[in-house]
Amino acid sequence: MPEESKNKPASPQDDETAQIDPLGSTRLELDSTDCQFSEHDSDPTQKNFRGRGSSLELQNRFEKIALKFNLDQLAPADQLAEMDRKISTDYFADDSESIISENSSPDVDFRYSLNPYRGCAHGCSYCYARPTHEYLGFNAGIDFETKIVVKPNAAELFGKWLRRPKWRDNVEPVMLSGVTDCYQGCEKELQLTRRCLEVADQFRQPMRITTKNVLVRRDIDLLRGMADRNQTCVTISVSSLDQSLIRSMEPRSSSPQARLDAIRELSNAGIPVKVLVAPVIPGLNDDEIPSILKAVTEAGATWAGYVMLRLPLAVEPVFLDWLERNFPDRRNKIVGRIQSLRGGQMYDSNFATRMKGEGIWADQIALVFQMYCQKLGLREKIPQLNVSQFRRIDDGGNRQLNLF
Repeated sequence: MPEESKNKPASPQDDETAQIDPLGSTRLELDSTDCQFSEHDSDPTQKNFRGRGSSLELQNRFEKIALKFNLDQLAPADQLAEMDRKISTDYFADDSESIISENSSPDVDFRYSLNPYRGCAHGCSYCYARPTHEYLGFNAGIDFETKIVVKPNAAELFGKWLRRPKWRDNVEPVMLSGVTDCYQGCEKELQLTRRCLEVADQFRQPMRITTKNVLVRRDIDLLRGMADRNQTCVTISVSSLDQSLIRSMEPRSSSPQARLDAIRELSNAGIPVKVLVAPVIPGLNDDEIPSILKAVTEAGATWAGYVMLRLPLAVEPVFLDWLERNFPDRRNKIVGRIQSLRGGQMYDSNFATRMKGEGIWADQIALVFQMYCQKLGLREKIPQLNVSQFRRIDDGGNRQLNLF
């Protein structure tokens, strides 16, 4: 990936993710005597960054050298030690000239996705997208949730992409967003997702949305009109109804009750809502499946699906570190259950099984999910969105007529 995407910092003053710690700006400006270089993996010392899902500064798998701080000589109350536990969120402008990613995975039900942000300040300890940050020169641990790359020209690039002549004859829904959350905290100020939706509305381009942030309610005015044309569906991710678990596992995401309220508000506005119970972590939240499905049905959701916990590459050490810090007494049980789903391993990338797992626990979870969906009247597959109303808009905002 182009290195220039890291060279232009931005500082949106969002109250959730960009409260800049005055010490944070000097965190990397330590004398060489206070840090050491290593050609090996970073030492996963038990730091506990406040309000963050990861406590690890993992070595980027593409880099041979890593920076590691040595603060063992400091007293616990020392200002530098305190600084190391508090970390701000930094934003970097991405000058990429493309905005749409094409997916060919047979187990993913969309082909095109639009991601205004890379990295995610929600800080979910289990996030499968963490390794993507390594392509940018960052690490998949704490960097993934504190070094956020934004695409300020996302809407303009999206409009340019939709104007391609060949798209008019091959229109498909576009997912917002398929990797990191398009409604994470900085969206409140930057409004890149909203501007992309405005472009989609102008072009009559069908859009699917997946998020766990209730900021999606802000855009109901746009989504309502798109839903009237059967051109949008919103998927809300709900992994637990336990606020204490969510605050630890997804530290900067919306609360469970707020998500239920968002489902209700979207549904009342006539916007189709699907709920994704994800990730299902055997031994931790799988017993909540019935209560989650009941709650989201009462809130107005019509469709539901689930995805099993996935731990590719650097996600495994991040999740296991979180598990050890928060549920040390249940760690062995949960790890054993995960391995039982993955043929004795922590992860299996096989397209046929990676989303649902295999074995007795996978079968049991699937049975419980299907049984409660049937009982509650929840469907799994959303209906096809309407692609027939797509229209091309020129650079001046005028509709281009199809003469042939």
